Amino acid sequence: MAQRRIKRGPTASSARMFGEEVRYAREYAGFLQEELAKLMHMDRTVLSRIENGRRKPLIEEMELFEKLLNTGGLLMRLYSRVDWSASIDHPDWFQERAELEAVAVGLRVYQDSLIHGLLQCRPYAHALFANGAAVLDAEEIEERIRARLGRQDPFLVPGGPLLLAILDESAIRTVVGGPSVMRSQMEHLLRVAQLPNVILHVAPFSNRRTFIKTAMVLLELPDGQCWVYSESLDRGHLSDAPAVVAKHRRRYDQLRAECPSESDSLRLIADALEGFKDDEQQARRSRLAEEQLQRGRRRGLHRGSPRIPRPRSGA
Repeated sequence: MAQRRIKRGPTASSARMFGEEVRYAREYAGFLQEELAKLMHMDRTVLSRIENGRRKPLIEEMELFEKLLNTGGLLMRLYSRVDWSASIDHPDWFQERAELEAVAVGLRVYQDSLIHGLLQCRPYAHALFANGAAVLDAEEIEERIRARLGRQDPFLVPGGPLLLAILDESAIRTVVGGPSVMRSQMEHLLRVAQLPNVILHVAPFSNRRTFIKTAMVLLELPDGQCWVYSESLDRGHLSDAPAVVAKHRRRYDQLRAECPSESDSLRLIADALEGFKDDEQQARRSRLAEEQLQRGRRRGLHRGSPRIPRPRSGA
């Protein structure tokens, strides 16, 4: 028999509990997820997201639920009492965002200070994790790098979902891991910008009226539903409330209109690349000079040290 497995505590929400009731009713009626999804004329992943409280069903879908699961109007009554506009705000926020990202048909990204995770190269990601607030061993660092680069796979290929990214100029100027790492990162940005589904803009320090105070992602899903994700100091926030999504989309569109064109933005990235190349060469020359100085000091110490007489062969 189907059993209710409603999550309690900080991850519980009315939408999630509604989804648990849908799952319970489906299992009680004897349907597998694939079977009910087929009868509902929807993809199984869509039904899965409804049962996880991550998608608001349409009224037409609710009517089909009632008909197929024969709940006597219970699901419709619960549906009317769910706070669908409530943001998801709980400890597993990143998992929620990653799952939406994995099925999205389009992302609009704004990132300040650092390069967005979907656009990071391996050396840059390694530098971030190796020097982050959390103390990680080599295996943990490698695991996080693999996870981050794995998220890029659907996007950084020809024909992938739309990835429209606005990087604050601070993201391409802030040095992470040294000039060599930044050179690799700028080269990576210029390379992925050649993909037809990737569009990059740089929001310059000057000549701007619109400022977005935090990293933000607008996610468009296959069923047309839109979510907005934003970050505060130590957690993320997800919402599909139409008013919230519309407010953030408007700010995003305003900022994009103030950005240089894509070609001009790529020239800014190319200029930053040349600067990091110069810094890398200067750092290399400084290291060579320091090594020569150290060798000179060691030779001087050797020449100035007292002589220790060697024993004579006939003694």
